[in-house]
Amino acid sequence: MKHLFLTLALLSTSYGIASAQASTVTDPDSIPMYYLTGDEVVNSLEFLPAPPEEDSELYAYDVARYHWGKSLRYTARGTQAVADAETKNLLANFSEAFGYELSWENTPCIYYLITHMREDAGDLATEAAKDYYMRQRPYVVFDDPTQTPWMADYLKDNGSYPSGHSSIGFATALVLSEINPARATEIMKRGYDFGESRVIMGFHFESDVIAGRLVGAAVVPVLHSNEQFLSDLQDAKDEFQRISQTGVEGVDAIPTDSLPDGSFTGSYNLLGQPTAANAPGIQIVNGKKVLNR
Repeated sequence: MKHLFLTLALLSTSYGIASAQASTVTDPDSIPMYYLTGDEVVNSLEFLPAPPEEDSELYAYDVARYHWGKSLRYTARGTQAVADAETKNLLANFSEAFGYELSWENTPCIYYLITHMREDAGDLATEAAKDYYMRQRPYVVFDDPTQTPWMADYLKDNGSYPSGHSSIGFATALVLSEINPARATEIMKRGYDFGESRVIMGFHFESDVIAGRLVGAAVVPVLHSNEQFLSDLQDAKDEFQRISQTGVEGVDAIPTDSLPDGSFTGSYNLLGQPTAANAPGIQIVNGKKVLNR
C-alpha cells in the first residue's frame, strides 16, 4: 500500500512503501511558505480598485481612521495590535476566538496548515497591487513614530495597499472557521480585528485593510483547488475532532505495539500523538500528520 511521505525538512514530497520510516519536521520554521504559485494566486492588481485619491472623501476617512488608531496605541488594544504585528504569533492570537490553544505543540496539523498558507495570502496575492501602487504607509506620510520602530524601518519602502497582514488575518479566519464552524462568529470577528490592528499601529490606512480583507477572501477559494491544501485541511479537521473530544492536554499515554499496518511501534497520547520518548516533530503515519513530542 502506498502512503504519502511529506519530507518537511527538505520542503518536498515523495511516495514510498509504508514501514517504520516516517518523515519529520523538528522546526516549525522549516514549514513551506506557499501552496500556490504566482500564476495560480488571485491577481490583486486586476480586481482591486485603486487606493483613494488624496482629495477624495475616502482619503479623508482614511485620515480620520488613522487618528482614531493613533489614539489607541498606548492602551490594551494597542498592546494587542503590537502582538498582531508579529505573524509568528498568528495562531496564539486566534486561540481565544477558536476556543482551544492553537500551537505547534498542541495542534501541529492546524499550525502546519495555517503557516503553510499564510504567505499565499499575505505576500503572493498582494504583491501585484503593492508593487504597482507603492502607496506610502501612514506613519511615513504623517512622519510619526511607531510602537515598533524596528518594523517601521524595513516597511517604509514597502507598499501599503493592500495590507498583507489584513489578508493573512482574514484568510486565516475563514479557514479556521471551516475547521471549527461552531466558533465562526468569534473567529471572523478576530480576523476583522486583526486588520484593524494595522490601522492602530499606523502601518496601514483603513482602505489598505479593507482591500487586504478582500484579497484574503479571494485567496481561500483558490486554495481549495489545491490538492495538497485540501489534504492538509482534512488533517487539520481530523485533529480538531480529536481535540474537541479529549482537550488539548492529552498527556496520558495509551500503550500500543504498532499501528494496524505495523508502521510504528511505541505509545500514543490521548490525541493520537506519539509520546515524548520518540523523536520530536511531525510524523506522517498512515498518511496523517501526528506530532512526535
